[in-house]
Amino acid sequence: MLHEPAKPAEKDPAGPYKMRLGIWMFAFYSLFYAGFVAVNLLSPLAMAAIVFAGLNLATVYGFALIIVALIEALIYDWMCRKKEAEFAKAEKQNAEKGKA
Repeated sequence: MLHEPAKPAEKDPAGPYKMRLGIWMFAFYSLFYAGFVAVNLLSPLAMAAIVFAGLNLATVYGFALIIVALIEALIYDWMCRKKEAEFAKAEKQNAEKGKA
């Protein structure tokens, strides 16, 4: 059975914006993760320190990495949808001007 897209993919006008946004968000997360690695490398005993509600730094930082990744994903989705809506609105306005 051959599976093909429902319709041919078109050029995404928001593509460059999405790419730049993704690169910036990846850079931010990479720095945040590098901090985790640096603490483990330079001061591994610091990860055993109790920092919040009886949890050690390793646990809190690990959960923070997961939560930040989820928040970044939601922000990325929201910003991309917003940009796509702007392009769709502009395209619709241009189409209406062409009819008039």
